Amino acid sequence: MPARPPLAAVAPGEGLEEIVIHGHRVRFRQAGSGPVLLLVHGITGSSANWRRVIGPLADNYTVIAPDLSGHGESAKPKGDYSLGSFASGLRDLLIALGHERATVVGHSLGGGIAMQFAYQFPERLDRMVLVSSGGLGREVSVLIRSATLPGAEIVLPLLVAEPIRNAVSGLRKLLGLVGLKPGSDLEEVARGFASLGDIETRQAFIHTVRGIVEPTGQRVSATDRLYLAAEVPTLIVWGERDPVIPAHHGENAAASMPGSRLEMFPSRATSPRSTTRSASSRC
Repeated sequence: MPARPPLAAVAPGEGLEEIVIHGHRVRFRQAGSGPVLLLVHGITGSSANWRRVIGPLADNYTVIAPDLSGHGESAKPKGDYSLGSFASGLRDLLIALGHERATVVGHSLGGGIAMQFAYQFPERLDRMVLVSSGGLGREVSVLIRSATLPGAEIVLPLLVAEPIRNAVSGLRKLLGLVGLKPGSDLEEVARGFASLGDIETRQAFIHTVRGIVEPTGQRVSATDRLYLAAEVPTLIVWGERDPVIPAHHGENAAASMPGSRLEMFPSRATSPRSTTRSASSRC
């Protein structure tokens, strides 16, 4: 692999750096020093989703938060958007930045990628954190499933048109029908919709979601391979009322992983409910 070109220094969590890997642009945020934390966002997300936590984490860790291929400001090539390809891309980024191992933190799609990384590159994984992770059961929000229907690529440009995105009150009613609440849920979905404004990003989104979801639910599952990560120190974090991926996916995963610790948040107003497994002292 070619030597990494010099990268401009940026303040923690405030800017993007860039590197070219296999001829494609990869944008990422980087801060701190110490053991490596690799933060992997979800579908339609970007490294910006982690901005609020990069600074505090950088006090004790080297924090790396990439824009996945097809997302954010990274390249959006026509190609492979499978979990295996994403995991390989994370491995290549770590190598290019001079790191051998990392704790991988994945949210939603990023959780599925984190588990695929553990499966493909166990020698490069220190610990794993799964936040409302995909890939642990069939159920998933109707919003995600709708993107797999025939004609979704025709409808998406209409949904992300500026007049629709600006109609916040109408969007709030629509999201309420599928269980999403005003506030952070609405803001997060609105940001995701806004990210699909160009054709390359929409195509990458369609390829990604159809690789892991079908109209009846998630089609890719790591549950039959969780035993391979049974001794990996793993933290599983979920919201008890998660409207996108149900909380029992996390509970079932924790039961299958003796090295795990489950933190379940019943609501914003209360403390998390913790379940500790036998090897959780290493998390």
